[in-house]
Amino acid sequence: MSRDLPPMTVLDLAGLKCPLPALKTRKVLAALPAGARLEVRCTDPMSVIDIPHLVRETGDAVEVKQEGEVIVFLIEKAAQRCG
Repeated sequence: MSRDLPPMTVLDLAGLKCPLPALKTRKVLAALPAGARLEVRCTDPMSVIDIPHLVRETGDAVEVKQEGEVIVFLIEKAAQRCG
């Protein structure tokens, strides 16, 4: 692991059903600074649609992995855009 990566915030949303995983992810992501990393862990199958859609809306980057029954989203918050 590279030393210049910021620490990862982990959000465990296992057991929550739509729309809660996306809503809670949006709230935490909004509070993070640019460049921050967020790992979101979900079990709701709808999160595979909802969370990547949310991340596209915010302009951040996401990688999706499956770990057994758990869907893991690795999100990196984009740099702030100038208006």
